[in-house]
Amino acid sequence: MTEKEAAGQISSRRVYSGRIISVDLDEVRFPNGTTGELEMVRHPGASAVVPFLDDPRSSDPRIILIRQYRYAANGFVHEIPAGRLDHGESPLDCAARELREETGYSARELHPLTTFYTTPGFTDERIHLFAAIGLTEGESELESDEILDLVRVPISRAIEMIQAGELVDGKSMIGLFFASRFMRA
Repeated sequence: MTEKEAAGQISSRRVYSGRIISVDLDEVRFPNGTTGELEMVRHPGASAVVPFLDDPRSSDPRIILIRQYRYAANGFVHEIPAGRLDHGESPLDCAARELREETGYSARELHPLTTFYTTPGFTDERIHLFAAIGLTEGESELESDEILDLVRVPISRAIEMIQAGELVDGKSMIGLFFASRFMRA
């Protein structure tokens, strides 16, 4: 058996179960044969959406950002619409649901952009990114802790907001990078 094959979980103990996350204390064997304990935040995953109000192939299409209150950030943060996967829900269905719930818009088409781990050093959370086109306006369905405003901006302005430190949310930065590549495809 190679060292890599021997790597993995030896044991796991749940130390916290919450509404959104759980925390496990895992004993693991590393690829070099050593062992150690890791605190692992378990998360069901999420989907996030870059909603295009205009044709993504136009010169500077407008997108929808949300300006949402985030307790952990001690204030409002500009983000793309996103949310946690419900049990058994596909990333595509989650993206459509979160877009509708947070913005009121529905998309004719959702295009997968990428999937990434948020912080693989301590969590298994993965976010699935999508581009939404062909939007139809409707009514939002916000949860009680969702305090947000819609911000409609050209994608070039959203990129400027990143460069100016006005948009500091990681999933949104990655989403806007992939959305700008999607525009050129």
